[in-house]
Amino acid sequence: MCRNITTLRGLEPEVTTEEIEAAARQYVRKVSGVQAASARTGPAFEEAVRTVARATTELLAELPPRQRPPSTLPPLRRHRRS
Repeated sequence: MCRNITTLRGLEPEVTTEEIEAAARQYVRKVSGVQAASARTGPAFEEAVRTVARATTELLAELPPRQRPPSTLPPLRRHRRS
């Protein structure tokens, strides 16, 4: 379903809060079908983003280190490449 969400575990330097929130926001957009939150959908959408980001942070903290780094960079890091 979310083929465009990249792996955050094992990044060097470590994943940032901003990257976790961006992935959570992308996931919530995909499953909800809401691309731009409105006055009606905004509160539920933002709460879902916070919940997914929190769960993602907890998951990454609990998992053991990866053997190899992920094969692709998350979108927020792609512009840093020369």
